Amino acid sequence: MLHKLRPLIFVLQFVAAGLAVAFLVSLAWPGLGGHLRDALHLSHAAAPAGQAETAETPGAHASGPASYADAVAHAAPAVVNIYADKTVTERPIQIFQDPLMGGIAGPALKRREQSLGSGVIFTPDGYVLTNNHVIAGADDIQVMLHDGRVAHAKVIGTDPDTDLAVLKIDAGILPTIQVDPAPPRVGDVVLAIGNPFGIGQTVTAGIVSALQRQLSLSPYEDFIQTDAAINSGNSGGALVNAGGQLVGINTAMLDRDVGAQGIGFAIPVRTAKRVLDQIVEHGHVVRGWLGVEVSSVIVSADSGLPAAARGATVVDIYPGGPAAQAGLQPGDILLKLGSHPITDPIDFRAREAELAPGTKVEVYGLRAGIPFRAEVVLTQRPSINPANVRG
Repeated sequence: MLHKLRPLIFVLQFVAAGLAVAFLVSLAWPGLGGHLRDALHLSHAAAPAGQAETAETPGAHASGPASYADAVAHAAPAVVNIYADKTVTERPIQIFQDPLMGGIAGPALKRREQSLGSGVIFTPDGYVLTNNHVIAGADDIQVMLHDGRVAHAKVIGTDPDTDLAVLKIDAGILPTIQVDPAPPRVGDVVLAIGNPFGIGQTVTAGIVSALQRQLSLSPYEDFIQTDAAINSGNSGGALVNAGGQLVGINTAMLDRDVGAQGIGFAIPVRTAKRVLDQIVEHGHVVRGWLGVEVSSVIVSADSGLPAAARGATVVDIYPGGPAAQAGLQPGDILLKLGSHPITDPIDFRAREAELAPGTKVEVYGLRAGIPFRAEVVLTQRPSINPANVRG
């Protein structure tokens, strides 16, 4: 009987030895199985029945792609360098040696001053979006394309409230940038493309550091904060995601003289696109206006409001404006504009601006804790020139 079992015992010993060798090899060379599958072209073998098949796209690994070259290749041709020249008149003061004689203004001297910036091509026929502070006061604007050509630019319209301006160039059919349909998230990888210090098109990388930042530069602020390096000359350039889609227009940076590093700001593409469309259609931006200044809701112990109360508190009312005529008062807490709940002052400004002048809208809120309703007829927002303190 024993001699009949010897072949089976030999086979079992051989299998056990093979498994032991395979285990030791797997410990010494963990990636051997993958290399063997690649060598035998078994990497894309069909999954077992009943098991879902998953497909990985390039750059989808948790560690991120090894290169963003494809994203840059998609976006960079639509990013341009802008050179805005203006004539500056100066009258130097002549100082006399006798301190009692003081000084006297000399003859007027004119000199040329150039502002450097960047821009983004939005349409094949040459509409370019940039920052207003890049081209403000310029009497000659030149745009350098990605292929090295230079074209003269005409100002179609500006919007100081968002620090945006629309230019038009005639240079044939031009490459355009793709817009990200979804808003960015904190932690998303972003690339800043522009012309820092006039050295030529440059790409820097970082992440979205924060959303809805406000710098008190204008009434319509909803900045994307990023640590992708933004320097002088980047203004008006593109902030794109890892796929090369536009998420914002680079516009400002914190002053490095106070020690700030890696803190730059971009205008969300949703805001930029809306301004572009309005300027192309009307020559200027048309916004609804209630005539109020608002701030966040501050919850006090005796207010009766929940700790996470939403809305916007009226802090000032323009005399003769729509809100004043409707009977709104400082201290009112605005909760709804029409059928839309108000989450915060940023949301209020955005919804107010989207309504056409002449629109009658119901405003719901609280006055001294008591609900109220008022009808307001919006007018067009008057022009406001914010301080020119951008980067």
